[in-house]
Amino acid sequence: MESPFKVDILKGKVALLTGGGSGIGFEIATQFGKHGASVTIMGRRKHVLDSAVAALQSHGIRAVGFEGDVRKREDAIRVLESTVSHFGRLDILVNNAAGNFLVNAEDLSPNGFRTVIDIDSVGTFTMCHEALKYLKKGGPGRGPASGGTILNISATLHYTASWYQIHVSAAKAAVDSITRSLALEWGTDYGIRVNGIAPGPIEDTVGARKLAPDEITIKARDYKPLYKMGEKWDIAMAALYLASDAGKYINGTTLVVDGGDWLNQPRQMPKEAVKELSRVVEKRSREAPVGVAKSKI
Repeated sequence: MESPFKVDILKGKVALLTGGGSGIGFEIATQFGKHGASVTIMGRRKHVLDSAVAALQSHGIRAVGFEGDVRKREDAIRVLESTVSHFGRLDILVNNAAGNFLVNAEDLSPNGFRTVIDIDSVGTFTMCHEALKYLKKGGPGRGPASGGTILNISATLHYTASWYQIHVSAAKAAVDSITRSLALEWGTDYGIRVNGIAPGPIEDTVGARKLAPDEITIKARDYKPLYKMGEKWDIAMAALYLASDAGKYINGTTLVVDGGDWLNQPRQMPKEAVKELSRVVEKRSREAPVGVAKSKI
């Protein structure tokens, strides 16, 4: 699909993406690169990183990959240092690394719960914490009121409640809180914008394949407000908007990109039944004697 943004909207920027070797993270890395940014991707699997970097470079994107686990502070420090050493600066941090699996709450071990919290929540904070000294500098020639940008990839699971994902719901709720708190503190002190993106179900991702069999996904389309699953491109375009000057006055917001899916609930009655009921009520209203209270109609 053709991007609505200018191809140089991120020209000269350097972005680091955790979990950038596949899925949504890779698509964001690709679109950042195609729009002028130099890109570092961080992940735990070397072969995935190598393949992703090769694919990015095939598009003419300046890209490198560094192995690292966001749960380990020493890895965060090393990858950030390597990024700045390689590209000379850091402007954008995208926290996309996440863990997820379906499980009944009663069958979820405390260790399993803790693992997802460590990756999603603690990992997000660790990366932000260690990136601060680079982002607050704002790059060469920029003042303290024009720092870098952080994007935290969240979810909508915790807006209501979700079956079999209590661990992820808790972790993403924490991520949203981190986003707001850092936006307040670091936006005020350093001009760093901190925002989030909450994707809905996205086609052709590991998460979609892991969490919903094809037959369930197809059936679910019938109940979605826009009658379709989202695409990785949709999330990448939202990321471009928030990371670029197009979103320069947006701070502390988690943008929901799900086609309205989180609002979804079953219809209480068919549309035709509602129309018929409305006709009946309207007819009674017209025929009611003058002076009869509407509450009695």
